[in-house]
Amino acid sequence: MFRLALVSILCSTSALAFAPSSLQPRQLSATSTSSSTPLPVSDQPLTVRFSTTSPETDAAATTVVELTPEYQAALDQAKATVQAVLEKANPALLEPLFHFCTEYITASQSSYMKYKDEGASPKAALQRILEGVQFGYKYGMLPDSKYTFGVTHDALRGNPETENGNTLDYYEWGCNFFRYFMDKEQSVVLGEDNLAKAMEQANKGENVVFFANHQSEADPQVMSIMLEKAGYKKEAEEVIYVAGHKVTTDPLAIPFSMGRNLICIHSKKHIDADPETKGVKNRQNLAAMGGMLEKLKQGGCILWVAPSGGRDRRDVESGKTPIAPFDPKTVDMFKLMGRKSKVPTHYYPLAMVSYELCPPPDFVEAGVGEQRNFRFVPVGIKVGNEVTSDDFNPAAYEETLKDYYELREILFPGTAPEL
Repeated sequence: MFRLALVSILCSTSALAFAPSSLQPRQLSATSTSSSTPLPVSDQPLTVRFSTTSPETDAAATTVVELTPEYQAALDQAKATVQAVLEKANPALLEPLFHFCTEYITASQSSYMKYKDEGASPKAALQRILEGVQFGYKYGMLPDSKYTFGVTHDALRGNPETENGNTLDYYEWGCNFFRYFMDKEQSVVLGEDNLAKAMEQANKGENVVFFANHQSEADPQVMSIMLEKAGYKKEAEEVIYVAGHKVTTDPLAIPFSMGRNLICIHSKKHIDADPETKGVKNRQNLAAMGGMLEKLKQGGCILWVAPSGGRDRRDVESGKTPIAPFDPKTVDMFKLMGRKSKVPTHYYPLAMVSYELCPPPDFVEAGVGEQRNFRFVPVGIKVGNEVTSDDFNPAAYEETLKDYYELREILFPGTAPEL
C-alpha cells in the first residue's frame, strides 16, 4: 500500500469541524431558530463576480444568477440555520457564513442545471451545508469538544473499531462537498503517460515527489477527483497531506482536513507571526518532518509538494493568475529527504488549474476565517516529464510554469499569464 502526500503549506481548506467519536450528523432545522429577529429573505437576483478577468472587464464579466424557488428555499433555510446556531455563540461569523451558503447554493444550481445530478440538487446541497454547520459548531467552535491535531493524523474513514467509534467517512464527505462543482465533462487530466509511470514506480515501492503549484482550498479534492478520473481512486484515498496551521485551526477547514491523512506543520510564511511561539512551532515542524521521512523510508510514498508554500494569487492589475514562485530551499529539501530515505525517489512537475473553483482572496491573510467563494467550473492537472537532472532549480518550476500555461489555455482560453 502506498501513499500520496501533499506537502503543501495549505493556507486553508474550506470546511467545518468534527471529533473522532461515534457521530452521525443530526438534521438541523431552520425552524429551530430562537432568534427574535427574522432573517430577511431576498427576492432579488444574486450577483456572482468571477475572478478571471482584468479590472477593466470585470463589469462585463459579472454574471447575474437568479435562483429558482427550490434553491432559494434551500438558501433561506441554510441561512436561518446558521443564524440560529451562531447568533449568540459567534455572531462575527454570520456574514461570512451567509456568503458561504449563498455561493454554495448558487454553484450547486449551476451544476444541476447542466447535468441534473441529484448530488447537486437543492436537498443534497442543503444537507451538506447543515452537516457542515453542525460539525463546525460542535467540533470547531466549542472549546470542550474542539478537535486537536497531533503532528500526524490518519484519515477518519468511518471505521469504528480503529477510530474511537466514528462511523462517518470524512474523506468521501469532503470529496462530495466539491465534486459537483467540477464540470466533469470539461475537466482534464494531461500527462497521463507520466502519471502512469509515476504510479508504476510507487507500486514498485519507490517514492514519487510531485512539485506542484497550489491554487485553491479545494486542491486536495481536485487532486482526488482528477486521479479518480484517470483511474487511480485507491491512490487518491491514501493521500497524506502536510497541512499548515489554518487547516487545523480554522473551523471552516477542520472536517476536510480530518478526512485526510495529515502531517501537520507550520508554514514558514506565518511562523514568525507570533515570536513567542516560534520555538514551539519549529520543534513541531522538526517532529513532522521526521514523520514524513519515516514514510519515505517505507517506500511507495508519493509526495505532492507545493514549494511556493501557499496558494497562487490573482494579479489585480492584469486580472490573470500566475503561479507563485517555488522556494528553491523547499525543492532542495525534498531532494535531500529523498536521498536520506535510501529509497529510489522520482520527481515530477505538476501543474494545477483550480483557482476558479474557489477563488482565494487577492492578498495573503495571516488569520483564519477568510471569505469562501465557490464556482461551477472545469478544473485540471498536468503531470510533466520526470526531472532527472541535478538542476532541480529552476528546472522544476520552469516545467510547471510551461505546463500551467498550456493547461490554463485549454480550460480558460486567453487567461494564461505571460511566460
